[in-house]
Amino acid sequence: MKLLWDFDGTLFDTYPAYVETVLRLFPQLAQQFSYDDILREMKVSFSHGFRYLGLTAEQEANYRRENLALPPELLRPFDGVERVLAQAELNVIMSHKEHAVIDAVLKAHGLTQYFTEIVTPEDGFPRKPDAASYRYLHNKYALDAAIGDRALDLIPAKAVGMKTIMFQGMCEVADVSLDHYEHFEKVWKMI
Repeated sequence: MKLLWDFDGTLFDTYPAYVETVLRLFPQLAQQFSYDDILREMKVSFSHGFRYLGLTAEQEANYRRENLALPPELLRPFDGVERVLAQAELNVIMSHKEHAVIDAVLKAHGLTQYFTEIVTPEDGFPRKPDAASYRYLHNKYALDAAIGDRALDLIPAKAVGMKTIMFQGMCEVADVSLDHYEHFEKVWKMI
Protein backbone atom coordinates (compact mmCIF):
# COMPACT_ATOMS: atom_id res chain seq x y z
CA MET A 1 0.00 0.00 0.00
CA LYS A 2 1.15 3.51 -0.89
CA LEU A 3 -0.15 6.14 1.51
CA LEU A 4 -0.43 9.91 1.61
CA TRP A 5 -0.51 11.25 5.18
CA ASP A 6 -1.54 14.50 6.77
CA PHE A 7 0.79 15.53 9.63
CA ASP A 8 -1.10 17.38 12.39
CA GLY A 9 -3.78 15.27 14.03
CA THR A 10 -3.10 12.27 11.78
CA LEU A 11 0.49 11.12 12.21
CA PHE A 12 1.11 13.20 15.33
CA ASP A 13 -1.13 14.16 18.21
CA THR A 14 -0.15 17.82 17.94
CA TYR A 15 -3.37 19.62 18.85
CA PRO A 16 -3.05 19.25 22.63
CA ALA A 17 0.29 21.10 22.49
CA TYR A 18 -1.26 23.73 20.24
CA VAL A 19 -4.18 24.33 22.63
CA GLU A 20 -1.83 24.45 25.61
CA THR A 21 0.23 27.08 23.77
CA VAL A 22 -2.90 29.18 23.20
CA LEU A 23 -3.80 28.96 26.88
CA ARG A 24 -0.24 29.71 28.00
CA LEU A 25 0.04 32.78 25.76
CA PHE A 26 -3.51 34.03 26.30
CA PRO A 27 -4.66 32.79 29.73
CA GLN A 28 -7.67 35.11 29.67
CA LEU A 29 -9.20 32.87 26.97
CA ALA A 30 -9.68 30.11 29.56
CA GLN A 31 -12.41 32.26 31.11
CA GLN A 32 -14.31 32.45 27.81
CA PHE A 33 -13.62 29.11 26.14
CA SER A 34 -13.20 25.55 27.32
CA TYR A 35 -10.19 23.49 26.33
CA ASP A 36 -12.48 21.34 24.16
CA ASP A 37 -13.93 24.42 22.42
CA ILE A 38 -10.46 25.68 21.54
CA LEU A 39 -9.37 22.21 20.41
CA ARG A 40 -12.43 21.78 18.17
CA GLU A 41 -11.98 25.16 16.50
CA MET A 42 -8.19 24.88 16.08
CA LYS A 43 -8.68 21.49 14.39
CA VAL A 44 -10.77 23.16 11.67
CA SER A 45 -7.73 25.33 10.89
CA PHE A 46 -5.48 27.73 12.72
CA SER A 47 -7.04 30.68 10.86
CA HIS A 48 -10.52 29.52 11.78
CA GLY A 49 -9.47 29.01 15.41
CA PHE A 50 -7.90 32.45 15.60
CA ARG A 51 -11.09 34.07 14.29
CA TYR A 52 -13.19 32.06 16.74
CA LEU A 53 -10.96 33.13 19.63
CA GLY A 54 -10.90 36.75 18.48
CA LEU A 55 -7.11 36.99 18.30
CA THR A 56 -5.56 40.11 16.82
CA ALA A 57 -3.03 39.89 13.99
CA GLU A 58 -0.26 40.56 16.51
CA GLN A 59 -1.49 37.80 18.83
CA GLU A 60 -1.76 35.41 15.89
CA ALA A 61 1.82 36.20 14.82
CA ASN A 62 3.02 35.69 18.41
CA TYR A 63 1.25 32.32 18.55
CA ARG A 64 2.74 31.19 15.24
CA ARG A 65 6.27 32.07 16.47
CA GLU A 66 5.71 30.13 19.69
CA ASN A 67 4.24 27.20 17.79
CA LEU A 68 7.30 26.97 15.54
CA ALA A 69 9.52 26.89 18.63
CA LEU A 70 7.74 23.99 20.35
CA PRO A 71 10.18 21.20 21.22
CA PRO A 72 9.64 18.34 18.75
CA GLU A 73 9.36 15.88 21.64
CA LEU A 74 6.05 17.53 22.66
CA LEU A 75 4.48 16.53 19.36
CA ARG A 76 3.94 12.81 19.91
CA PRO A 77 3.14 10.21 17.24
CA PHE A 78 -0.17 8.45 17.66
CA ASP A 79 0.03 4.97 19.16
CA GLY A 80 0.43 2.32 16.50
CA VAL A 81 1.22 4.68 13.63
CA GLU A 82 4.81 3.46 13.26
CA ARG A 83 3.59 -0.10 12.69
CA VAL A 84 1.38 1.13 9.81
CA LEU A 85 4.23 3.19 8.36
CA ALA A 86 6.52 0.17 8.47
CA GLN A 87 3.96 -2.04 6.68
CA ALA A 88 3.38 0.43 3.85
CA GLU A 89 5.31 0.12 0.63
CA LEU A 90 5.57 3.92 0.46
CA ASN A 91 4.57 6.91 2.62
CA VAL A 92 4.43 10.59 1.69
CA ILE A 93 3.25 13.63 3.63
CA MET A 94 1.27 16.63 2.42
CA SER A 95 0.93 19.20 5.18
CA HIS A 96 0.51 22.91 5.79
CA LYS A 97 3.17 22.55 8.52
CA GLU A 98 6.62 23.96 7.78
CA HIS A 99 9.24 21.53 6.43
CA ALA A 100 11.68 22.35 9.22
CA VAL A 101 9.13 21.42 11.89
CA ILE A 102 8.10 18.20 10.15
CA ASP A 103 11.74 17.18 9.69
CA ALA A 104 12.59 17.94 13.34
CA VAL A 105 9.58 16.03 14.69
CA LEU A 106 10.18 13.00 12.46
CA LYS A 107 13.85 12.95 13.49
CA ALA A 108 13.06 13.34 17.21
CA HIS A 109 10.79 10.29 17.08
CA GLY A 110 12.93 8.17 14.75
CA LEU A 111 10.40 8.14 11.89
CA THR A 112 12.27 9.93 9.09
CA GLN A 113 13.15 6.73 7.22
CA TYR A 114 9.50 5.91 6.55
CA PHE A 115 8.85 8.89 4.25
CA THR A 116 9.80 9.14 0.60
CA GLU A 117 8.67 12.74 0.13
CA ILE A 118 7.19 15.62 2.09
CA VAL A 119 5.25 18.37 0.32
CA THR A 120 4.07 21.66 1.81
CA PRO A 121 2.99 25.05 0.49
CA GLU A 122 6.69 26.00 0.86
CA ASP A 123 7.21 23.86 -2.26
CA GLY A 124 4.97 26.18 -4.26
CA PHE A 125 1.77 24.18 -3.95
CA PRO A 126 -1.50 25.84 -2.94
CA ARG A 127 -2.99 24.97 0.43
CA LYS A 128 -5.56 22.21 0.85
CA PRO A 129 -8.27 21.63 -0.28
CA ASP A 130 -6.66 22.53 -3.62
CA ALA A 131 -5.70 19.21 -5.21
CA ALA A 132 -2.46 20.26 -6.97
CA SER A 133 -0.11 18.76 -4.37
CA TYR A 134 -2.13 15.55 -4.18
CA ARG A 135 -2.19 15.30 -7.99
CA TYR A 136 1.59 15.76 -8.08
CA LEU A 137 2.19 13.05 -5.44
CA HIS A 138 -0.40 10.67 -6.90
CA ASN A 139 1.00 11.00 -10.43
CA LYS A 140 4.55 10.45 -9.17
CA TYR A 141 3.88 7.48 -6.85
CA ALA A 142 0.48 5.96 -7.86
CA LEU A 143 -0.81 6.32 -4.31
CA ASP A 144 -3.57 4.08 -2.98
CA ALA A 145 -5.10 6.20 -0.22
CA ALA A 146 -4.90 9.39 1.79
CA ILE A 147 -5.24 9.52 5.59
CA GLY A 148 -6.32 12.69 7.34
CA ASP A 149 -8.20 13.97 10.37
CA ARG A 150 -10.28 16.60 8.55
CA ALA A 151 -12.40 16.73 5.42
CA LEU A 152 -9.89 19.31 4.18
CA ASP A 153 -7.28 16.50 4.02
CA LEU A 154 -9.53 14.13 2.08
CA ILE A 155 -11.28 16.40 -0.43
CA PRO A 156 -8.19 16.70 -2.66
CA ALA A 157 -7.60 12.94 -2.48
CA LYS A 158 -11.10 12.30 -3.79
CA ALA A 159 -10.55 14.88 -6.54
CA VAL A 160 -7.59 12.87 -7.89
CA GLY A 161 -9.26 9.46 -7.51
CA MET A 162 -7.65 8.20 -4.31
CA LYS A 163 -9.34 6.24 -1.52
CA THR A 164 -9.77 8.17 1.73
CA ILE A 165 -9.41 7.27 5.39
CA MET A 166 -10.69 9.65 8.07
CA PHE A 167 -8.70 9.39 11.31
CA GLN A 168 -10.63 9.91 14.56
CA GLY A 169 -13.68 11.44 12.99
CA MET A 170 -16.35 11.19 10.35
CA CYS A 171 -16.96 13.12 7.14
CA GLU A 172 -18.85 12.66 3.91
CA VAL A 173 -15.76 12.35 1.70
CA ALA A 174 -14.22 9.51 3.72
CA ASP A 175 -14.46 6.01 2.31
CA VAL A 176 -13.82 4.66 5.82
CA SER A 177 -13.12 5.98 9.30
CA LEU A 178 -10.34 4.80 11.58
CA ASP A 179 -10.43 5.41 15.33
CA HIS A 180 -7.03 3.90 16.25
CA TYR A 181 -4.09 2.60 14.22
CA GLU A 182 -4.36 -0.83 15.87
CA HIS A 183 -7.47 -1.28 13.66
CA PHE A 184 -5.75 -0.24 10.43
CA GLU A 185 -5.64 -3.69 8.79
CA LYS A 186 -9.38 -4.20 9.37
CA VAL A 187 -10.18 -0.76 7.93
CA TRP A 188 -7.80 -1.25 5.00
CA LYS A 189 -9.70 -4.38 3.96
CA MET A 190 -12.88 -2.27 3.78
CA ILE A 191 -11.55 0.02 1.05
